[in-house]
Amino acid sequence: MNMSEMETLETAMSYAPILMFDRAEPFYPDFVGISVLLQSGPSPSFRREIAFPSEVVQYVIEYAIWWDYEIGHLYEMEHVWIYVGHNGEVVDCEASFHGKVLRGLLKERVNMVGHHVCLYSQPGKHAFSPLPVVFELLPNLYSAAGSDAGCDGLLVNELFQGYFETNEQIDAQVERYLKTKAFVPTMEFEEYILRPEMFMTWENLFGIIPHRIKDRLVELEQLYNT
Repeated sequence: MNMSEMETLETAMSYAPILMFDRAEPFYPDFVGISVLLQSGPSPSFRREIAFPSEVVQYVIEYAIWWDYEIGHLYEMEHVWIYVGHNGEVVDCEASFHGKVLRGLLKERVNMVGHHVCLYSQPGKHAFSPLPVVFELLPNLYSAAGSDAGCDGLLVNELFQGYFETNEQIDAQVERYLKTKAFVPTMEFEEYILRPEMFMTWENLFGIIPHRIKDRLVELEQLYNT
């Protein structure tokens, strides 16, 4: 089974996670890069192997969810993986959490709404969990969104090495801007639905990311150097 680009995006939308954001959240997703894995193998956009039994799982939809900003640094990408069975039902879900992976489907599927898994996003930092109480176990839940806002400047991870780079001036401008977005998490969450126009293939998203970064840096330069 090979999907066309339109079929890929339509399938992804029909299983897209429902995201829950803090009422004070300053940054919402900009785009969603989609990959559909028809067999076990490496993730296209996250450092992990995705393994599944083909007799149970028909395919895995990978959602690479892109933000231009999170509260600690310029740009953010978090992931959700939806495992779809041969009968079209959601078999399993996983989600990224600070570079690691959490199970996204609770017992008895209590966080499912139709074909959509409901996941909570850490205030400001955007790591995903099916249970918001998990965030309260993080020692920096409040400082990350407050006093530490902007502390990481422009992040350059291995996926984007060679596509853009940072320096002290850029990091200082990012931090200065993000300090203006610092907030106190309310830990009260509101439903957020990913919009159809946000979806694109992972290849297309990867292609526009350096341009998004460049545009944000130009904005910061104009903001603080004029």
